[in-house]
Amino acid sequence: MSSLETARHALPLLAVSQAQKEITHNEALVRIDALLHTVVIDELAMPPSLSDADIGKCWLVAPSAGGDWLGRGRHVALWVGGSWRFLQPIEGMRVRQLSLGVDRIWSADSWRSVPTVSDPANGALADVEARQSIVALLQYLRSIGLIAS
Repeated sequence: MSSLETARHALPLLAVSQAQKEITHNEALVRIDALLHTVVIDELAMPPSLSDADIGKCWLVAPSAGGDWLGRGRHVALWVGGSWRFLQPIEGMRVRQLSLGVDRIWSADSWRSVPTVSDPANGALADVEARQSIVALLQYLRSIGLIAS
């Protein structure tokens, strides 16, 4: 990390007497925009063909990535129109992966899917009211995104 970057996400900082501060400021805003409530389309090994209509969309870069993504495995790739920005994940970073319909969390140097929790069923004793309460809790936790469906 240089003294002109933030510690966690390496966002650019302004320097004293820096010319064209708007470039540095805008770059930081582009990265922040991608990092807040990050949604990725899919996990791919090669970059897709895109246009300006796709600006702002993100993908998870597969570990075996090639092409413009070579050497960027496991990063979040952000399309900015004509080029890519790569966001290094940090411990606990959470993204929503649209292709799988699940949340993924960066943990121990890899993207892990948030585990699903099954509704209670069967058992030696039938306690319908307890099951209904547990199902209601699980539905709520799923609706706010704390657990996957």
